[in-house]
Amino acid sequence: MTEEEKNENAEQAEANADAGGQPEPEAPAEGKAAEPEPEEKDAEPEAEAEEKAPDAAEPDAPAADADDEFEGLSWKERQRLLRSRESGAAGPERKPEERASERAARRRAAGVERKHHRAHRRQKHQAGTGTVPAERRAAGRKERLGIVISNKSDKTITVRIDSARRHPTYEKIVRRSNTLRAHDEQNEAGEGDTVRIVETRPLSKQKRWRLIEVLEKAK
Repeated sequence: MTEEEKNENAEQAEANADAGGQPEPEAPAEGKAAEPEPEEKDAEPEAEAEEKAPDAAEPDAPAADADDEFEGLSWKERQRLLRSRESGAAGPERKPEERASERAARRRAAGVERKHHRAHRRQKHQAGTGTVPAERRAAGRKERLGIVISNKSDKTITVRIDSARRHPTYEKIVRRSNTLRAHDEQNEAGEGDTVRIVETRPLSKQKRWRLIEVLEKAK
């Protein structure tokens, strides 16, 4: 750049300064490329996002604290805790006698309301006919068939009762036998006979059965 061009630029800058304007930027040299200005607009959204990030995280903080506080509590305990935190409007100071009288009045009113409610329910309720009683039939006296194994005692025989049942678990036939003492008034049953006996009142310490008939005589 020549000295004449420099002088012209200086005079123009002074004129602009006197007019209240800003000096014009100098033209870049011919051998140097113009440097790009820094982009300030892109930096501003990033700064705003950083400022908004803490604000956005603030509403989540109380929820996390509440979850930690209510952890391990049942829904009843949570409801009781939340209700205790909601303080109502303060009322006037009252004496213990006034509180007791108000409490008694509330209880009386609640009792009257329960009484009316129960009376209304009784009026709406209709008694049912119920279940028809079942006819009871006497099972009758037990009868058993068995084999006489002893008739040595007078008017008394010992009868063996054999039974065979399938086992409920192992599906196997299980055979069992027990002995009963029966009253034989005529001493007509002998050893080996097949007899029928019937249940009766206690006749002695061990006799609770009585002979009905001899079905088959021993050979």
